[in-house]
Amino acid sequence: MNEITLALDRSETRTLTEQLYHFLKTEIIQGNFASNDKLPSKRRLARELGCSINTVEGAYLQLVDEGYLIAKEKSGHYVAELDGVVHLGGFSRESMVAQEQDESYRHDFSYHGVDFDHFPFRQWRRITREVIEEGDRDLLRMGDPKGYLELRTNIARYLHHSRGVECTPSQIVVSSGTEYLLQILFQLFEGNPCYGIENPGYEKLNLLFRSNRVHFKALELDEQGLRVEELERSRVDVVCVTPSHQFPTGCIMPVARRLQLLGWASLQATRYIIEDDYDSEFRYLGKPIPSLQGMDRSGRVIYMGSFSKSLSPALRISYMVLPMHLCEVFNESLHFLNCPVPMVEQKVLALFMERGHFERHLNRMRNLYRQKRETLVSTISRLLPSSRIEGASAGLHLIIRIDNGMEEHELEETAKAYGVKVYGLTRYYSEGVVDAGEPKLLLGFATMGIEEMEDAVASLHHAWYR
Repeated sequence: MNEITLALDRSETRTLTEQLYHFLKTEIIQGNFASNDKLPSKRRLARELGCSINTVEGAYLQLVDEGYLIAKEKSGHYVAELDGVVHLGGFSRESMVAQEQDESYRHDFSYHGVDFDHFPFRQWRRITREVIEEGDRDLLRMGDPKGYLELRTNIARYLHHSRGVECTPSQIVVSSGTEYLLQILFQLFEGNPCYGIENPGYEKLNLLFRSNRVHFKALELDEQGLRVEELERSRVDVVCVTPSHQFPTGCIMPVARRLQLLGWASLQATRYIIEDDYDSEFRYLGKPIPSLQGMDRSGRVIYMGSFSKSLSPALRISYMVLPMHLCEVFNESLHFLNCPVPMVEQKVLALFMERGHFERHLNRMRNLYRQKRETLVSTISRLLPSSRIEGASAGLHLIIRIDNGMEEHELEETAKAYGVKVYGLTRYYSEGVVDAGEPKLLLGFATMGIEEMEDAVASLHHAWYR
């Protein structure tokens, strides 16, 4: 039986139950408690920690509900078997060691990753066991090149109801990340098309194009996103856009601009729009923004999405919706491909969606991320009065302008000196420089706890206004 060395702090804002819950959860995730380890009885642990039995019982019950502990009648509480599942939360022992070996930041406003404490482990583990234990021979076969049909069916249903995407399961291709999907597209297009990418935009995109020796051009944006005049002037054939929540600026492309973009694509048979629906699930004011694909009537839009923000980037499951004519090209020319996502994970995700767990999880996370964003915005407004917040009330990051006389690199370096990592917008430009106004910084909040935001922003205040 493991000893629990924890000093409960009654001066903390968190309750004693919350302190014990977070301590035990972290110990389990880090591997300090092994599967099937027995925890101390509630009475014994309450005596050792100097707290009530109700405090211990509350922490144990929460961990049982989340699937970290198993309660055995008249025996006690045991650590659940989490091998092969716990990594989905981004908290594997190896990843934590790697983070510790990186740079010693107390707070990191990274836009990568998801909230670490709310992955639905219990439901995921139960479905995984169900899929494996039923002895399904499909798990031993290569499967469809486009991915497991039931998963594609559930994705099509979800996209129709939530994003207004019009498609059949046969138009969906499942793969391991947007990078792999783009490499499939490189093989589907005829000739050697020129691609257009947003500038600023997703930083891996230009690296991917360069490594594949693909010709591309960086296209400037305005406050409404990509300008169609830029497309005409640059003579690109295929353009990559994030219209529902542009990364990283956070702007939303209005309907008039979307119609212009669709009009541009419809003029020539070689023109396509790749719509990356980046973190579109998380919109906190008003109704969700419909997809560009749902407005397309000429088969020019290729829709891309993933489960990296809605569930976990460790899943490595992404998908794209091909227009019917490109779907036929795929069937004829790329039928030899193997879907790189393991069949077990595809089946688990399909059942997870089919049984309604996915939508319930999304609703919970939408509420949580709304709280995180509101807390961060109010804390910035209070402690960084000369800053201005930009971008729509959506997504998992925001942009701030800082007017204190410092350049972008000075803001990053002084924040680092106070143990806080922030991200200057310059890194997201593939060409050119940022406009001449105040420097802009990207602050992600998905992985940051609400309780640490006060200290993180206070540290930025000391760094930038000392």
